[in-house]
Amino acid sequence: MTFTTRFAPSPTGPLHLGHAYSALRAHDMARAAGGTFLLRIEDIDRSRARPQWEAQIYDDLHWLGLHWPEPVMRQSDRLPVYARTLDALWARGLLYACTCRRRDILDALSAPQEGAVPTGPDGIVYPGTCRPAPGAPRARPEGAALRLDVAAAIAACTGGPVRAARFDWRETGEGQESHAAVTGPELVETVGDIVLARKGMGTSYHLSVVLDDAAQGVTHVVRGQDLAEATRIHVLLQHLLGLPTPVYHHHRLIRDADGKRLAKRDDARAIATYRAEGATPADIRAMVGL
Repeated sequence: MTFTTRFAPSPTGPLHLGHAYSALRAHDMARAAGGTFLLRIEDIDRSRARPQWEAQIYDDLHWLGLHWPEPVMRQSDRLPVYARTLDALWARGLLYACTCRRRDILDALSAPQEGAVPTGPDGIVYPGTCRPAPGAPRARPEGAALRLDVAAAIAACTGGPVRAARFDWRETGEGQESHAAVTGPELVETVGDIVLARKGMGTSYHLSVVLDDAAQGVTHVVRGQDLAEATRIHVLLQHLLGLPTPVYHHHRLIRDADGKRLAKRDDARAIATYRAEGATPADIRAMVGL
């Protein structure tokens, strides 16, 4: 199998130095292995995606010297694929509709116990308010959010009890090979029933990224350390959907002078800003330590 990496930005703002670092790392790793570097546009959030930002992505990456096969995969073109997958999971009894608002979830978690709100890689760990009892009918209102019953999904993957389940993957990190794993109880307690289809969107980051990586034959996922905890979700979904698990390489984050992770709203560190000020691609590489 060809060594294949990808860079998958969202067209919701300008690319900054952190994006440049991630794209260059993925590109350089693929080139060193004689493999393929892919670009994917993750534009499922239609309320925030803008054509001008997508055009800027292509322009900035070409300026950095990166090239990729055409056509580029765009998630907005793959909504039917996501819908069919959701239908199949619903038919297996592994999804349920959720009408909870964030305030409802926080209220359910704050009573009757006190203490910190449990959070995981998908945000607040859902308390299961809308989860139907075993054998109970499940309604699927149009446009409702759909959650994965994680305990049922684990059982479907392994055919055994949650307490005995374990899911493994390879993690290379900053050049250091390691073995990673998550157990069934950890998934239930620290991840919870994740949203696979957000209200009005028809999919979610977790579902889309897993399906797209498999469809593109990605063998090595190169992305920031801020997404490392999401890997346990993605590995579970890969097992559930019968998809291969790639190698994961979570790299360091590029931060500002105060140690904060760069965000798209930080236009001062946008690639386009540096370009306008006369920087070269070599300058960008030096700025991010490559």
